[in-house]
Amino acid sequence: MAGITNADFLNKVIPCGFNVATLGGYSLDDSTIEASKKIIERGRKEFDFPLDEIFAHIEKEVASIKELHSNVKVSANVRATTPQPIIEVGNIKNLDIVEINCHCRQDEILAIGCGQNMLLRSDLSDFISQIVDNVESEVSVKIRANVEGIDTFKIASLIEDAGADYLHIDAMKKGVFEADWNLLEKICNDVDIKVIGNNSVNSQENLMKMISTGVDGFSIARSVISGKLDFNITDF
Repeated sequence: MAGITNADFLNKVIPCGFNVATLGGYSLDDSTIEASKKIIERGRKEFDFPLDEIFAHIEKEVASIKELHSNVKVSANVRATTPQPIIEVGNIKNLDIVEINCHCRQDEILAIGCGQNMLLRSDLSDFISQIVDNVESEVSVKIRANVEGIDTFKIASLIEDAGADYLHIDAMKKGVFEADWNLLEKICNDVDIKVIGNNSVNSQENLMKMISTGVDGFSIARSVISGKLDFNITDF
C-alpha cells in the first residue's frame, strides 16, 4: 500500500472501526530509497522522501493521526538494510508500533535483500532483536507466507524468539485466490506471539474464516481504499 497509506487516508478509514492504523511502507536508507525511485519510474506509487526528511515526515504523520484518533495505535511499516534506521523510527514520539517489512516482493526491493528476501538473511534473528532491544515502541514483523525456499513455521518461531510483539502474516498461497487458512491456524497453535492475519479479508464470510484460525487480529488494506466496507468490522 506504499504511496497510499498516509495519515490523510488513515484518518478517513479509522472510523470504520480500526484500532490500529499502519503508515507506510517507508524506505529508510540509501539502498531502499533508490529502489523505491526505480519502482516509481516504472509507474507504481511509492513514498519518496530523502533521508533528511523521512523521519520528520513519519513523526508528522503520526501526530496527525493521534490528534484526531488518540485512542488508536499507530504503526509504521518500514524497510531498511540495517537495523539502525528502523530503531530511529521506533523511537519516534507517539509511535506505538514499528513494523519491519519482510513482505514486499517488488523486484527492486528484492534485489537489495529487503522485503520478503529478508527471510533469507542468516542474521534475521539478530536483526530483529537489535530493534526490539533499542526502541520505545512495540515491534511487529510482517512476512509473506509460502515463499519459495522458506519454512514459514520456522520463521514464525524465529520472530517470536527474537522478541517481537506481533507476527503479521500475509497468508498468501501461490495459485490460490484466498488466504491459506490452514497455515494460519497451525501457526496460531504453534506460537504464543500475537498473530495478525492478512489476506482475503474482503467479505464477512472470509472475515469469519480469518477469525476461526485463532488470530489475535486481522488487517485490511485494499478493501478499504474507497473508505467503505460491505460489512461492519466493529461487530467482530
